[in-house]
Amino acid sequence: MPYESNDRLLRHFEENGTDLTQQVDAQLQLIAPNSPNIPLYRDMILTVLRMAQDDRNRWNAKITLQAIRELDNAFRVLEQFKDRRKVTVFGSARTPVESPLYALAREVGAMLAQSDLMVITGGGGGIMAAAHEGAGLEHSLGFNITLPFEQHANPTIDGTENLLSFHFFFTRKLFFVKEADALVLCPGGFGTLDEALEVLTLIQTGKSPLVPVVLLDAPGGGFWQGALDFIRSQLEANRYILPTDLKLVRLVYSAEEAVEEINRFYANFHSTRWLKREFVVRMNHPLSDRALAHLQSEFASLRLSGEFQQLAYTGEDHDEPRFSHLTRLVFNFNGRDQGRLRELVDYINLPENWAKAQGKTQQRAAPETA
Repeated sequence: MPYESNDRLLRHFEENGTDLTQQVDAQLQLIAPNSPNIPLYRDMILTVLRMAQDDRNRWNAKITLQAIRELDNAFRVLEQFKDRRKVTVFGSARTPVESPLYALAREVGAMLAQSDLMVITGGGGGIMAAAHEGAGLEHSLGFNITLPFEQHANPTIDGTENLLSFHFFFTRKLFFVKEADALVLCPGGFGTLDEALEVLTLIQTGKSPLVPVVLLDAPGGGFWQGALDFIRSQLEANRYILPTDLKLVRLVYSAEEAVEEINRFYANFHSTRWLKREFVVRMNHPLSDRALAHLQSEFASLRLSGEFQQLAYTGEDHDEPRFSHLTRLVFNFNGRDQGRLRELVDYINLPENWAKAQGKTQQRAAPETA
């Protein structure tokens, strides 16, 4: 169902001799002169005014207000960390300190911090506390949820500016995924499984950018292997998912493997965006002519038409100066087979497929949302 436009609201004011759009724009120019986002802010304000015009339900208004406040607060707090790469770690809040999984999560946190990656968790105990304990405050972010039980901030982030508290699960979930350059999932309960399946659904459907999703278990553990066995025997066998969808996750049994998987993903791959009808893969290094030629046949199923093109940055076409140093791989992506796209990313990350040896791989800046 399409969003209701604000035309009815604007007509109401026009009938009373008021140009509401002009008045709103005038106030926005005072607050944010020459901002390219003024049309977006205008629509936000007009939408709220239309809600007031309808005045249907107080509970609807309270939900909207709380959600806007949570979003605004999170945007402001996270602005200071916008140029840092982040990894979201999920897992049970009930994992005891003496568990091998606790020690494993603590080791993952430490190794992520050594790679200059921030560790995002739900801010609570168990796996979350362990990951933050290993990472330390400087490399930790906590997105806590206000509950009447269990979910208290862990000692690493409690009372610091690195802790955000959310009233709604849906706004909290948004930032778990929005801020993540990778996700590590340790064994857990309903919440962990919920996050795992939601993340995979978002990536599989193209609603969230492709990032590494790592399933981490203790050596000899069967938690994630059992889940994968079920997915293969029930979802894949019954064609509820594509066979390549399981390429979106990697099962590992050590902290070293988990961090290596994440670092390898960004060896050449930087980020993606849609530009009109074309899909753009940003890369730190250009591909060799041989590798590009191989792409044309090996990954032809990803294209609706045309060929893969390797292009340098052009301001007229790309309009993203902060990424002007990156090479673009451009093609008409079918938008469906994200697992096969992951295989393409693995291919471009192989150093032997780069045009020439270069220096240290550039760190991934947080990509702008297209």
